[in-house]
Amino acid sequence: MLLPYLHRGLIEAGCDEAGRGCLAGAVYAAAVILPSDYRNEVLNDSKQLTEKQRYRLREVIERDALSWAVGIVSPEEIDEINILNASFLAMHRAVGKLSIRPQHLLIDGNRFKPYLGIPHTTVVKGDGKYLSIAAASVLAKTYRDDYMGGLDKTYPAYGWKKNKGYPTKAHREAIRLYGVTPYHRKSFNLLGDGQLSFDF
Repeated sequence: MLLPYLHRGLIEAGCDEAGRGCLAGAVYAAAVILPSDYRNEVLNDSKQLTEKQRYRLREVIERDALSWAVGIVSPEEIDEINILNASFLAMHRAVGKLSIRPQHLLIDGNRFKPYLGIPHTTVVKGDGKYLSIAAASVLAKTYRDDYMGGLDKTYPAYGWKKNKGYPTKAHREAIRLYGVTPYHRKSFNLLGDGQLSFDF
């Protein structure tokens, strides 16, 4: 059973990102403020849920949350500031869009850059421990999947509807055959050979 909060009596926002390890596409993050007495038996780390469960839960989360928001950082920004900083920035953007200012942030992972002086706590595997982080993981994952599905219609050769931009064997083979798109992260090792192999 996931916990509803870390600090009783504070307005807490759970934050998580999706797409950090991908070769292509933006990184997405979500921030979610749930009622302090919130309960949901199904809600869990998005990686432990089926696709159908994630999309059902997205509707429930958006209905039940006191506030929620999604932040996005483009592939170009990722290449400019690196993926770790881009993940922090995506979370900052999500928190900045919340209609309620949180008093505390619960961050999935072990590192974070402070945002506007709001106290935060990092929680390793927090999406499997706290409801608000799990909710954020579901929103970040499903909105990013929608985005990659849209890109797949323009660039079907890379299999993004299925692999979501992650470094699968088929994705890397498509890069070898067809080159890169404007959505590939050019600072990443796209071919998996330890080199930046393209002349960008």
